[in-house]
Order: sequence, then structure tokens, then C-alpha cells
Amino acid sequence: MSKTRNYSADTLAVMDRFFSALEACKQQKLIKTLTAYCDENGIDKPHFYTQRKDRNRGFFEIGWAVPLVRQCGVSSRWLLTGVGSMFAE
Repeated sequence: MSKTRNYSADTLAVMDRFFSALEACKQQKLIKTLTAYCDENGIDKPHFYTQRKDRNRGFFEIGWAVPLVRQCGVSSRWLLTGVGSMFAE
């Protein structure tokens, strides 16, 4: 079990954008379900759902977001900085 982690404000912001983008991709049917996203991308589901519920858990990996950029068209600039639109143009 991961202990509570003291993430920087920037990391917490990236995490928030990651989870927002996941929901947007799900609504636009770019991904089937969050469980399918985890399965298809080798993400440990218990870690994913724990991190989503409690942002201060130490499970988050930036690699979780790579499929959103590669497969769903989420802007990496937006994901990392919050600048621009959520989806690349």
C-alpha cells in the first residue's frame, strides 16, 4: 500500500487535468470505460481508482497519460501546463 505523498502543486494540477481529460475522452467515446483504459494500457486498476479518489496517494505515474496523448488526441501542452485547449488541433 502506498503511503500519503506530498505532491507539488504542479503535479496535482497535471493529475487533475489527466482525470478531466479521461472523463472527456470517455464522454466522446474515445475510450470505452476507465477499466478498459487501465487494462489496455497496463495500469494497475486498484492504484488508478485509489489515486482518482485521493490525489495525495503515491501511485500516479505520468505514463498513465501517454495513451491519452497518442491515441485520443489530448494536447500534451495542455496536459502538462494547462495552456491551450484540451485536444490538439
